Amino acid sequence: MLSMLLVVSLALSPALSPAATAVAMQADDGGPAQSGDAAAPERQLLVMLRLPPPHYRPDAGYGGRYLDDGGRAARHRIAEELARLHGLKLVSDWPMPTLGVDCYVLETPAGGEPARIAELLSHDPRVEWAQPVAMYSGMDGAAPPLYPVQPSARYWHVAELHRAATGRDVSVAVVDSGIDGHHPDLDGQLAQTENFVEGSSYLPEAHGTAVAGIIAARGGRQGILGVAPGARLMGLRACWQQNGQGARCSSFTLGKALNFAILHEARIINLSLSGPPDRLLDRLLDAALARGISVVGAIDPQGTARAFPVSHPGVIAVAQQARVGTVAALAPTMASALTPTPSGAVLAPGQDVPASLAGGGWRFVSGNSYAAAHVTGMLALLAELRPGAKGAQLERLLVPGTGQNAATIDACATIANTTGACTCSCAAVTLHTSRRP
Repeated sequence: MLSMLLVVSLALSPALSPAATAVAMQADDGGPAQSGDAAAPERQLLVMLRLPPPHYRPDAGYGGRYLDDGGRAARHRIAEELARLHGLKLVSDWPMPTLGVDCYVLETPAGGEPARIAELLSHDPRVEWAQPVAMYSGMDGAAPPLYPVQPSARYWHVAELHRAATGRDVSVAVVDSGIDGHHPDLDGQLAQTENFVEGSSYLPEAHGTAVAGIIAARGGRQGILGVAPGARLMGLRACWQQNGQGARCSSFTLGKALNFAILHEARIINLSLSGPPDRLLDRLLDAALARGISVVGAIDPQGTARAFPVSHPGVIAVAQQARVGTVAALAPTMASALTPTPSGAVLAPGQDVPASLAGGGWRFVSGNSYAAAHVTGMLALLAELRPGAKGAQLERLLVPGTGQNAATIDACATIANTTGACTCSCAAVTLHTSRRP
């Protein structure tokens, strides 16, 4: 059964007296409590306590921690009271000033029922909303035999595109598992890293490293060349990988990472993952999109139309295109892995992609995660060329292919259409209008 968390949002109780707000906030050991995000998420609840708007004073040094210790102490007591009422344990907290809340992590005893507790809490007069929160997974696919050529080189001519743009200084938040910043492809490519998986340190992991390399590998005499090697990556570890398994994330870890990306003014957010719709994460995506941040998401290969994040209006939904450019040319079993594709989705290279391997070396990967990374890289190129364009404006610069490739991105035409000059295989290209109105 899918592991579940619980999110609860509450208004600050007006009955609390000013004197009650002076208690210092700390864990029993004097430091931040540990939630153990990767260890037992099925036993954790998230409780949101709302900040009064006048008290919000963000401190950039903590990625959004605000200097409101008295108010936080009052909210802490509310969380403790709820924990006592429902037999829960308060184990951690995190500020999310993007939404004007403090987020507290509570843990149920073995055999707890998050859905039942959510129903009970929904009747508490202090509760704004209660919800079960599911787990999320990276969108990998099976890796076929190795191919020596990058799809982005064959179909997108990325080295030639770099005559026009490299994504220079465009801030890209990679919300994923850990990225290996010491890999030859990624040495110097990470502007910053943050770990949002409590109970473990920042680790170089397979999925995040592969995604980051496709976006921004710097190229050289060995290794791969990213779509946007000039981009500045934020490596935001909100997912974890254990025992060679796929990347897993929770609403709490993803929420913390999205909050950080928004506060630190990422230009593009890459979400190479999928899972159920989520109220907390939807609110954070609303905040990101309202600020003009482009959000790229991987389509669930099972074809779940309501899957997060691509179900959210404004998120660019991406799936892998066929190796030869059309689904019809694939064997039936391979074609079925690429479909169904929601209306309005973008197709990008995602089959047999050489990718950076955590710990050094390279491997070939397939999946919608890696297609999404290609689109993120392309948006970084466009963001350099059109620094004033934001969100949907960048997406409208993408030029579609023609005929059977109508859902794919014509990379050469996209850059030619943006710059007014041809940089690669686009001798016959004329200026296009966008795929989207």
